[in-house]
Amino acid sequence: MKLQVRSPRHDREVIEIPSKVSKLATPFNGSIASAKGDEYKITNNVIDLLPDELEYSIAQSTNHWKLTASVYEDLWRKRSLSLLTGEEFPIEKEQELLIEWMNPQPQKWYLDVGCSTALYARTLKKHEPKSEQVAVDFSDVMLQEARLKAEAEQVDLYLVKADGRNLPFFAGTFDGLSMGGTLNELTDELKVLYECRRVLKSDGTLFMMHLIKAGSWYGRLFQESAEWGGLQFWSVDESNLLFRRAGFKVEEQFTKGIVCFTKLKPN
Repeated sequence: MKLQVRSPRHDREVIEIPSKVSKLATPFNGSIASAKGDEYKITNNVIDLLPDELEYSIAQSTNHWKLTASVYEDLWRKRSLSLLTGEEFPIEKEQELLIEWMNPQPQKWYLDVGCSTALYARTLKKHEPKSEQVAVDFSDVMLQEARLKAEAEQVDLYLVKADGRNLPFFAGTFDGLSMGGTLNELTDELKVLYECRRVLKSDGTLFMMHLIKAGSWYGRLFQESAEWGGLQFWSVDESNLLFRRAGFKVEEQFTKGIVCFTKLKPN
């Protein structure tokens, strides 16, 4: 199946991505263009649909560092939930919840928003190889690291460089979306959630994992220092209000420590 994207320059123009771009075992380099003539590069299977340089917070900017990309998943992400919840919480448990709530199906399309190394997209693809997985991030180095990990695991993904505030997809493209930890880093979180609602089908699911306000004084002290770098934290009630404002309703939700998992459906 081929991926159709929306031209970043001309909203109504369709750009069709060759399916071989998702076959990560074979490097693909080239370009794609809309009928209007706007052209975009594909480098090592990463489709660059972010033509303009944008401003990012300090926290977001660290995702452009090659060192961050190389250690993110193995040194941090696999251990982070145990550290943040204060109890043993292996990454496999998170992946099981992702699969349960998303329930990926053959020939259906799923988007990993702010994917970093595409952990969620890779997990869903391994569980249902006949599903179509798209992973989007603004960081070249994260997407290239995602490519290496996906290739090593022999899973195929579409890797797209884009900004969550202006997703290059048409309304109702995806059967499911996932976002793991990205919400706290956003500078325009409501705009990104609106975009998620737009590209999600009316019966689709958004799997959300994000961090909430700490209850202890020392936890809040740490979070306040992190907010200086651009991170944001909300209470569960504040988070749910944010989701409702973007057009979602909470179907399932639970918290462990400062980690909150939410299954969202369009209103």
